[in-house]
Amino acid sequence: MIYDRNIANEAEIQLHKIAGAGRLLRRDGHAFYVDGDKGSDNNSGRTPRDAKKTIQGAVTAASAWDTVYVFPKTIAAGATDPSSYAETVIIPATHAGLALIGVGTGRTQGGLPQIKKGSGSTALLTVRAPGCLIANLGFNGGSSTGGGILLDDDGSTKTAFGTTITGCHFKNCVGSTATNAATGGAIQWAATGGAWQVLIKGNRFYSNVGDVVLLGTSGSVPQDVVIEDNIFSGPAASVDCNLYLAGGSGMNGVIIRNNEFTSFPAITSGTNAKPLVLTGCVGTLSGNTFACTGKTFGATANVTVPTTVLMSGNYQESGLITRTA
Repeated sequence: MIYDRNIANEAEIQLHKIAGAGRLLRRDGHAFYVDGDKGSDNNSGRTPRDAKKTIQGAVTAASAWDTVYVFPKTIAAGATDPSSYAETVIIPATHAGLALIGVGTGRTQGGLPQIKKGSGSTALLTVRAPGCLIANLGFNGGSSTGGGILLDDDGSTKTAFGTTITGCHFKNCVGSTATNAATGGAIQWAATGGAWQVLIKGNRFYSNVGDVVLLGTSGSVPQDVVIEDNIFSGPAASVDCNLYLAGGSGMNGVIIRNNEFTSFPAITSGTNAKPLVLTGCVGTLSGNTFACTGKTFGATANVTVPTTVLMSGNYQESGLITRTA
């Protein structure tokens, strides 16, 4: 479904969103709109015709439980990369329950509004408030080293627990080291850990050094994290590790299910060179498919899956995957 910037009736566009993407209408919040082509940060942002120009402008104008809708910028004819919002965005601790939703046409890079900063060491989107929804957005790391989304949680002045990330596209995201997923990637926890009860569902990842990364747990160990129905990065030569969840003490109660791993990572000079490093984790690994053959999963085998992570119904080209400790 394509959404017209010129729809003035907010109730109508809300109903279009609900019908087209299953979004919930928030009874206590307000809607804000972002149009990088036609908007202005001097506008109120309260209607599509009076949209903000930048995502941060709309987020700053919004409050807790509001919804920010982001229109894609116009793609030039013949372009191989979407026109992007060249900014880094912070959802502050005051904005609990904020929904940041791209008004796009699918999970492909060209069908979503894209954030791409270029050089720099700051994450494209930093979440510091609880209960936020991030949906239908593209994140292109480009030449930056800050990663895609940072769940920035110290358990005191900022928290990102209860974040849902769905329907997004992540590309070219890398941390501070270009061949080591342990230093960052497309979705990452801060070194303090925290950010419990996170859902990462139905996203598409491509050419990230790391897809989902736990940097550390100096504050608290993340718990009750669900990672499901995602397509993880290839090609192999661009990826060090799809899920590096071994930072600090790992995760407790992590559920990894029904995902597709499209390559067996093999980036040149890679530190990990495997799809999973789950050292220290407790949880389950079930119903996933891996683009490999003849691999065994275990603490010292091809893929690091400790015995505290129970395995069921995972497959590779040669059949059911077995564990070898």
